[in-house]
Amino acid sequence: MSPVMVLFYHRVADYDVTPWTITNDDFRRHLDWLQENLELVSLEEAQRRIATRFNEHPCVTITFDDGYADNCDHAIGELIERQIPATYFVTLDNILTGLPFPHDADLEIDARPNTLDQIRDMAKSGLIEIGGHTRSHLDCGKIKDLLELKDEVIYSIDALEYLLDRPINYFAFPFGQHKNINDTAINLLRERGIRGFCSAYGGYNFPGDDPYHIQRIHGDSELSRLKNWLTIDPRKLTGVKRYQPRYNMPLAAAGDKK
Repeated sequence: MSPVMVLFYHRVADYDVTPWTITNDDFRRHLDWLQENLELVSLEEAQRRIATRFNEHPCVTITFDDGYADNCDHAIGELIERQIPATYFVTLDNILTGLPFPHDADLEIDARPNTLDQIRDMAKSGLIEIGGHTRSHLDCGKIKDLLELKDEVIYSIDALEYLLDRPINYFAFPFGQHKNINDTAINLLRERGIRGFCSAYGGYNFPGDDPYHIQRIHGDSELSRLKNWLTIDPRKLTGVKRYQPRYNMPLAAAGDKK
């Protein structure tokens, strides 16, 4: 069976380029190559292929983390024009307050978060699905207090659903490495009826893998590196250790979406 690969980007912009920024020209080159060489599917379809243990040809899903206003200048329009689906994970407080993300504030760069109106417009497009990415971009792996964890993960999703008047189906952990993922949060997400969560440390998803945990690959600004990741090499298959959540209950026993 062929792999299901999921890319994550953050910011597409031509100024104040950081390690989590890709230029508009590079992003277009990525899309050109992806469309020519791979099947592009939604996150829901990617998860379905993992769960049903069948994916005949390598496919790719595009996601974004955080929620940058710069993405609406060109990148989101480019996706919609090309009819490419994507999932857009947003940090709630930054969307509501307009304050910069801490990692941008530390660098003193002008990288504004999306406005709520921009997020609403994306959701209305029918191609861009909005996902949860905590309330304030905290490292969930460090949160020990249950109420704080619920506020960052569950209550922020509740608020986002209310503001958008549509369901939130997926969640992505900020930073997304093994140490940043929280099993208590994962079980809270399952109880809440969230369909799956995303990590961000690399790795492929194969039919038959755990479909609730979707591994993602960084959309690097260098096309050559992107091609290398998305061209399956057996040597890479053993290079990434998959995070294995400790579930409290089978997914079928989790509560219905509230």
